[in-house]
Amino acid sequence: MQPGRERRRVDISCHCRARHAPPSLGIRHCSAPEVYFRGLCLGTFPFSPTRCWVMSRKRQHLVPETLGLKRRRELGHAEGDPLRGEAGSARAAVAELVRLFPRGLFEDALPPIALRSQVYSLVPDRTAVDRQLKELQEQGEIRVVQLGFDLDAHGIILTEDYRTRVLKACNGRSYAGAVQKFLASVLPACRDLSFQQDQMTQTFGFTDTEITQLVNAGIFTVRDAGSWWLAVPGAGRFVKYFVKGRQAVLGMVRKAKYRELLLSELLGRRAPASVKLGLAYHVHDLIGAQLVDCVSTTSGTLLRLPET
Repeated sequence: MQPGRERRRVDISCHCRARHAPPSLGIRHCSAPEVYFRGLCLGTFPFSPTRCWVMSRKRQHLVPETLGLKRRRELGHAEGDPLRGEAGSARAAVAELVRLFPRGLFEDALPPIALRSQVYSLVPDRTAVDRQLKELQEQGEIRVVQLGFDLDAHGIILTEDYRTRVLKACNGRSYAGAVQKFLASVLPACRDLSFQQDQMTQTFGFTDTEITQLVNAGIFTVRDAGSWWLAVPGAGRFVKYFVKGRQAVLGMVRKAKYRELLLSELLGRRAPASVKLGLAYHVHDLIGAQLVDCVSTTSGTLLRLPET
């Protein structure tokens, strides 16, 4: 018999024994190339079984590790977002915005002011923000004031900061008595954004002269006849800086190519002279007021002007 035929007969014999072997032998039939059966019967594997098992394990982990690396990179962009805070509530968002407020610009004479629109940029659920701010207002933690440049321009101030700065601003002035009376009787009892003449005169016992003194002190601004908004003494300079800064930062996005700009690139630029409150402070406002659209990309958050 020729050597080739003998080897082939041995291969076929091994193949048959593997197919009909009882389960106790632990031999399982599978359709594999002939070279595998030849190695199985003759003991000459073309490669080591240990090496095969290691390579198989490497293949099993290759895709998950690659996807995990990709996911870590994506998360890295998100975590590297300069404006992505940990604020999960309106209270935490207000505290974060208060830290951004440039106290030194106003020589600490103005209480730190956060806008409702800025809170929306940190807590996207606007309904939840409004509800939580209302609760904080009713609990006396914050005061909401009308800033005047827009009907929806509501400033949020911590009550204790408001009280401290107002007392400091009126110290030694002719209207100090009326201001102190307001802080002692009206502020703790009334959480409203505006006040009526009947309310001030009949409920809290203020005279027309004292109400006029509150207007002169900057505590009140006229809403209409017999009605006043709660205000902040010295807030006029803040409003001026805020409006100019908003337009300047909006112009930076408008002048960019395709009217869009990466958030990280915007915050890395040198602020124009008119942006006195800081780029981050204004960007929170632009996002929350929906003056720009936020688009997530692999390079980070992209700010884009809405289509008009």
